[in-house]
Amino acid sequence: MAHVHGKSMMKEMNKVKESMGREIMKGSVASVTVHTGAKLMSKLAKYPVLVFGAGVVAGVYVYKYRKQIIANANKAVDSGKDFVLQQKENLEDIVAETKEES
Repeated sequence: MAHVHGKSMMKEMNKVKESMGREIMKGSVASVTVHTGAKLMSKLAKYPVLVFGAGVVAGVYVYKYRKQIIANANKAVDSGKDFVLQQKENLEDIVAETKEES
């Protein structure tokens, strides 16, 4: 295939293969995490004291890192707003081009 498409095409194909491999790996890890979490939660549900303890531990960590959590949430909201504005501008450009062609 290298003789037909050249080295640049082979590099692009390798990049695609690597990115597909990463996505497959992400999906596998997510699946294992959900499965393990489901088992853990079903065992925790049998012991209310453990659920309470897990809630206390989660509360301590949320309180300890609250400023960072708020900062990250605000950053995510801002980037979401930026994305929406970009999409709105793109849509307006497409509508304007369509009107010009008509």
